[in-house]
Amino acid sequence: MRQVFQSASMSSMAIDRRTVLLGTLSAIALARFGGPTAIAADTLQAAFVSAARMPDGSYAILLLAADGNVLRQVPLNARGHDIALHRATGRAVAFARRPGTFAVAFDSASAREPAVFNAIEGRHFYGHGAFSSDGRLLYVSENDIANGRGVIGLYDVDAGYKRIGEHPSHGVGPHEIILLSDGRTLAIANGGIDTVPEAGRAMLNLDEMQPNLAFADAESGALIARHELSADLNRLSIRHIAADANGAVWFGGQWEGDPEATPELIGRATRDTPIRLIAPATALGGDLKGYIGSVAVACDGGMIAASAPKAGRIIYVNTADGAVVDNSPLPDGCGVAGEEHARFCVTSGLGAFRHEAPGTRILSERVLEGIAFDNHLRRL
Repeated sequence: MRQVFQSASMSSMAIDRRTVLLGTLSAIALARFGGPTAIAADTLQAAFVSAARMPDGSYAILLLAADGNVLRQVPLNARGHDIALHRATGRAVAFARRPGTFAVAFDSASAREPAVFNAIEGRHFYGHGAFSSDGRLLYVSENDIANGRGVIGLYDVDAGYKRIGEHPSHGVGPHEIILLSDGRTLAIANGGIDTVPEAGRAMLNLDEMQPNLAFADAESGALIARHELSADLNRLSIRHIAADANGAVWFGGQWEGDPEATPELIGRATRDTPIRLIAPATALGGDLKGYIGSVAVACDGGMIAASAPKAGRIIYVNTADGAVVDNSPLPDGCGVAGEEHARFCVTSGLGAFRHEAPGTRILSERVLEGIAFDNHLRRL
């Protein structure tokens, strides 16, 4: 048995994982899809997709043109997080925010009716997933609630996203997962944080956190390599990842320890080399408020963007040498998506939609009044 504290204003309650009525965890489902989904000219091609809160307080997935014009919206009845994409087929799946239990499958290239599927009994989602290279499988980061261990759920896309099995994530609290360019290896950011839906976003194991970056065989689930942080960094939760042109996996962390001891939050590793944090000339982690919200790589793989929404900054890192080359101010900026020529599209919780490049060059910007973009932005 372990203690769960939902908030300072609520009385503490003990949750015995093995006696919780786990069958109630998948009650959240999608809002009805009545009414049109296209709210702009359908002839325009969607270039980006993001979860967002709408002006009336409702939630949706937004498909946007390159200029930020909203082309379609897929309504949700709760907050969404990230979107997994299979660009060749147009398949897309949006996930509930951790520790949610619903996912919404839709076609990014048409207004075909979306479909909902839920986490099975005893599991919840961590907000991220990835498609197999052929688009026939969906890998989803999940929690085995009763045992407090991370798993990667396997879903058969052609069977209506039927869950057909799972692999270990080789850690606790798997967050973002990506399929590497070889089409056979999954990189898994095991954040080290245990949660249960009944306790909301309460972190249940801060003293025992053991975050790691794992590499696993996508077909068998077998562990290829696992890189852990040193003991003094055990509260640096590895959360979001992106792979550069040379195969290194870059991550952004979230520090759950003493703010005065905040380390650098951005690092990288490969299957064969351990984790190395960036080493800027002036310490950066504290200035970033201990929180990286999203990581993306430019299309040529030579530049990484890491958002720090609590600090209102976007950090740019050269992948060749790990040098911080620039930072751009953007209040509550979190969504980042790589583009051509080392450019990025970035969004904020205040409705900003911006194209920019390192050097603090804002190429274009608009604000979508009343819309709050969520943490992640994906390029279609």
